[in-house]
Amino acid sequence: MAAEIVNPRSANSAGDGADEKGTGETGDGLFDPAFALHRGGKMEIRATVPVRDRDDLSLAYTPGVAKVCTAIAEQPELVNDYTWKSQVVAVVTDGSAVLGLGDIGPEASLPVMEGKAILFKQFGGVDAVPIALDCREVDEIVETMARLAPSFGGVNLEDISAPRCFEIERKLQERVDIPVFHDDQHGTAVVTLAALRNAAKLTGRTLGELRAVISGAGAAGVAIAKILVNAGIGDVAVCDRKGIVSLGRADLNPVKRELAGFTNKAGLEGPLETALKGADVFIGVSGGTVPEAAVATMAQDALIFAMANPTPEIHPDVARKYAAVVATGRSDYPNQINNVLAFPGIFAGALQVRASRITEGMKLAAAEALAAVVADELSAECVIPSPFDERVAPAVTAAVAAAARAEGVARR
Repeated sequence: MAAEIVNPRSANSAGDGADEKGTGETGDGLFDPAFALHRGGKMEIRATVPVRDRDDLSLAYTPGVAKVCTAIAEQPELVNDYTWKSQVVAVVTDGSAVLGLGDIGPEASLPVMEGKAILFKQFGGVDAVPIALDCREVDEIVETMARLAPSFGGVNLEDISAPRCFEIERKLQERVDIPVFHDDQHGTAVVTLAALRNAAKLTGRTLGELRAVISGAGAAGVAIAKILVNAGIGDVAVCDRKGIVSLGRADLNPVKRELAGFTNKAGLEGPLETALKGADVFIGVSGGTVPEAAVATMAQDALIFAMANPTPEIHPDVARKYAAVVATGRSDYPNQINNVLAFPGIFAGALQVRASRITEGMKLAAAEALAAVVADELSAECVIPSPFDERVAPAVTAAVAAAARAEGVARR
């Protein structure tokens, strides 16, 4: 399968009059380039073998295909060698938590899923198929994807609202023997850890010396907290809209109660501002705004990763007054925490060794490899590589494949 950013079908535009359906195109030739790029979709399917004559047809389809089908029926593992299965990922959503748009439904989510698929191809050489599901119940989504799993080498869950996303990922992974990866959680966590490792190194510290505060206890916040704890962070407190997630609160759902059990060793309680006093690290994955007065109470040489998009929780101009390193989720500032640095290489590595799942060790290996790409080039404006750095995907792919073998989940 091939993906093209400029689709020739875009020439099949509507009439010359002003568009009344919100496409941004007008009769005077002015238009929003985003709509022009998306017309007809951003992807197409292409054959990888020729069908030029009767001989080609007899091999690609009947009767030649029957030999391959029979061989796979007799030795099911051959499906990985003689079909696309081991090279393709399903990009799956229900449209319930799309970008900063929220619950917009499956059809409206398709442009994002197509975009994700072309990033898989562009940055990791991995083919991907967008799948938007018209169902919301956890078990419905799990059952649907479990039934589709024979066609794919992996499943990338995308833009599914919390806390359902946690249960869907867990239950689906229990049902299938291919990697299931919720990128909103783990991709964000891997890139955050990589950047934090380098930021700590740049400022002469180790992860174990840092106390971090995470604003946001959704999918990304929970995953970041887990990977930081697994990587050896000194302490981390997670805050939601009601304040610090702690075992003393009676309003926690099961996910947050579990979160409280392995974070906040200091036993802090109260609002975000309380957590920030003396903290070394701020990680924002929530939206909202943090008052400058609270930022000013952080420790010297603070590390501020304000990743909400398009409006960071702490504006970079404010953050720079107090922080040694500032990162955001935006491409127009240095140190962009961008998931595209992680998920293409993670899946490429997992598919390369036909892994049955993506383990915590594989995620940690991905973060270490990503950090190492720019380890000799560190500065306050370079603690993470650019998404266009050609060293990234090969480094992450190799590290993930090696970790999969070491952890016993590789099958080749």
